[in-house]
Amino acid sequence: MRIEAYNQVQQIYQAKKINQTQKTGNVSRTDQLQISSFGKDIQVAKAALAGAPDVREQLTAPIKAQVQNGTYSVDNATFAEKLLKKYEEMR
Repeated sequence: MRIEAYNQVQQIYQAKKINQTQKTGNVSRTDQLQISSFGKDIQVAKAALAGAPDVREQLTAPIKAQVQNGTYSVDNATFAEKLLKKYEEMR
């Protein structure tokens, strides 16, 4: 393997990089960011979701209590129907 050839190629690319930066000179440029109204609406929605709890306790608390008491029961026929319906939707 010839290391000299690699060094020569590297020197050529470095020279081009320097020339490109020298061409721009002392021009100062600033980046700008503009967010559309749709983007702002999405930011507002994300902020609202971040403030909302992940679990709605008013719905889950009664079910948790029934499970802990041992009084929670599932109708097997209804469960089977819903399971088959979901299976059919996935196919």
